[in-house]
Amino acid sequence: MTDAAVEPPLVRSLWGATHPGPTLVVTVLALALGIAAGVEPWRLAVLVVAVFAGQVSVGLSNDAIDGARDAAVGRTDKPIAGGAVTPERALGVAVASAILAIALSLPLGPALVAAHAVALASAWAYNAGLKSTPLSIVPFVVSFGFFPSFATLSLSPPALAAWWASLAGAALGAAVHLTNVVRDLDDDRRTGVRGLPHRLGARASTVIAACGIVVGAVAVFAGTDATIAGVVFLAAVAVVAVGAVALVFVRPPGRAVFRLTMLAALLLAAQLVVA
Repeated sequence: MTDAAVEPPLVRSLWGATHPGPTLVVTVLALALGIAAGVEPWRLAVLVVAVFAGQVSVGLSNDAIDGARDAAVGRTDKPIAGGAVTPERALGVAVASAILAIALSLPLGPALVAAHAVALASAWAYNAGLKSTPLSIVPFVVSFGFFPSFATLSLSPPALAAWWASLAGAALGAAVHLTNVVRDLDDDRRTGVRGLPHRLGARASTVIAACGIVVGAVAVFAGTDATIAGVVFLAAVAVVAVGAVALVFVRPPGRAVFRLTMLAALLLAAQLVVA
C-alpha cells in the first residue's frame, strides 16, 4: 500500500480526534469577535489560523491522554480509542500544533502571545490532570475569560477586552464545562475522573451553568449601550436558561436539558459578538 493511500484516512482520523465541533465553533467565534473589534484583515487571518491551531492541539491532547480511558468504556467511535491513531502520534501532532499556534501569534504582538500561551497552558493542564480534581472548572474560566481579549490584543495598539466581555467569556467557559461533562458522568466515574461536575451531580451542574450564562448575559447588557438587539438577546438567554433549569427539576437531566443549556450558551456567545 502506498503512502498516498494511507495518508487521507490518517488525516481524517487525526481530525476526528481534535473534537471538530468545538474546534470549529471556537475558531468561528474568534473570527466573529475579530470582525466586531475591527481587526484589520491580515491580522484577523493570522489570529483565526492561530486559534485554530491552538484548538487542534487542545482537542488532540485531550483524546491522546484519555485514549486508554475511552477504550475502557467502549468509546471506539473516537479514533485513538478505536486504534485508528496511536496516542503517541496524536500527542506529537498536538505539541506541534501548540508550537504553531504560539508562533503564529508572534506577528500580532507579545500581549497576544502571552494571552494565548496562558489559555493553551490552562487547557493542557485540564487535559493532563485537573479534569479529575475539584478545580476542573478553573481552566475553562481562565481560557474563555481571556478569549474575548484575543481580538482586542490583536489590534494596534493592543488592549484587553472590557470587563463585561471577559466576565461573559468566563461564564461561557464555566457553562460549557459543567454542561458538556454531564453527558459523560457515568463513563467518567468508571474510569476514575472526579471533576467538579462529578462531585456536584448532573442537576446542580446544569443549574449552575444556566445561572452563570444569565450572569454573563447581564454583564454584557450592563456594559454596553441599551439597544433593542441587546434586550432581545438578554431576554432570549434568560428564557432558554430558565427553561433548562425548570426542565431539570421535572425530569432527570438528559439530551433536552443539555441542548437547552448549550443553546443558552450559544446565544450568550452571539450576544458577546454583537455587543
